[in-house]
Formats: sequence, structure tokens, C-alpha cells
Amino acid sequence: MKNGDHVIGLFQGMFDKNILTFNPGWDTNAQKPPAFTDVRELQRQLKAQSVQLVSEADEGTTGPASLVAVDPDGNSILIDQHV
Repeated sequence: MKNGDHVIGLFQGMFDKNILTFNPGWDTNAQKPPAFTDVRELQRQLKAQSVQLVSEADEGTTGPASLVAVDPDGNSILIDQHV
């Protein structure tokens, strides 16, 4: 669902639990914006703040990558970069 600059994806049966996703490198129309913070930089910032990651982006790569953290309520947070 989209309302202005806000996009909410609803998926039934695709994931076992609640999941919140962020897509750096995509604007609200799934297009590459002029500038964005790479997922690897976000990962470095999270790790510097002692956030435990379930999966990590490979720091030795560029382009598409993702990481997963879990919030205090047990909900997954996926940061999924497609570009």
C-alpha cells in the first residue's frame, strides 16, 4: 500500500513472524535515489552501538546486501539493499 511517500507491504504467510524491513538505495518508487547510506555503513554503525546482528552483510563486497537484527520484542528487522 502506498500513500504519498509512505509504503507499507503486507505479506500473509510469507514470513513466520513479524518483520520490519528497510531498503536503503530505493526510493518510494523502488528507484535508486541520488544518495543513500550503504547497508555496510549502517552495519558498522549498529555494531559500534553493540547491536547484536543475526546475519551480516559481507564488508568486502559492494552492491546488494542485507543484515538482520532482532528488536527487544523478538521482531526481526531486515535492512535489505538491492543496489
